[in-house]
Amino acid sequence: MWLSLALVLLSAGARDLYSYVSPDGTVVLTDSPDHAGFERWWSDPEPGRYLPNGVPMPRLDRIQNLDTYDAWFLESASEVGVPAELLKAVAVAESRMNPAAVSHAGAKGLMQMMPATGKAMGVTDLFDAHESIRGGAAYLARQVGRFGSYEHALAAYNAGPGAVEKHGGIPPFEETRTYVARVMGLYEHFRDNRRVAR
Repeated sequence: MWLSLALVLLSAGARDLYSYVSPDGTVVLTDSPDHAGFERWWSDPEPGRYLPNGVPMPRLDRIQNLDTYDAWFLESASEVGVPAELLKAVAVAESRMNPAAVSHAGAKGLMQMMPATGKAMGVTDLFDAHESIRGGAAYLARQVGRFGSYEHALAAYNAGPGAVEKHGGIPPFEETRTYVARVMGLYEHFRDNRRVAR
């Protein structure tokens, strides 16, 4: 069963989730790896380490480009009024900081935007990391303005604003609740322990 990078993140109690980056840069996530190139994603946490909100700490040391785009996170944060650490947390959760990532659902780039959303945010090349960060930041800021909290904005980023409106908050979807918890945990970790380089 293939899973969408942008929409499905399994909880710690669910089956392991594995990721693989193909030679063309496509990121594939599955709970049924079919060759040795896959590695466990979030279900392979650092032993005994947790994010501030209790979510298991992912192996950040295994993420290439973890600090490569800090200047652009800062730039976009200044433009839209959303913390750079929150934008970076979204990028880690969405693509593992891979600007060439493509999800099974068709989301593309560092911030895993769907083509229509990217176009609405003025992004002409979803695989351009700078454009992806600017577009993702603008979209997330729009959701913060619409719903009034980072948690609800992240839920809208993951499940769509319609789902947040329909349920009056974070939808009762396990993958969305897990996504929000993981991004918020990463945000708090970056904010308190590993601030985006200034």
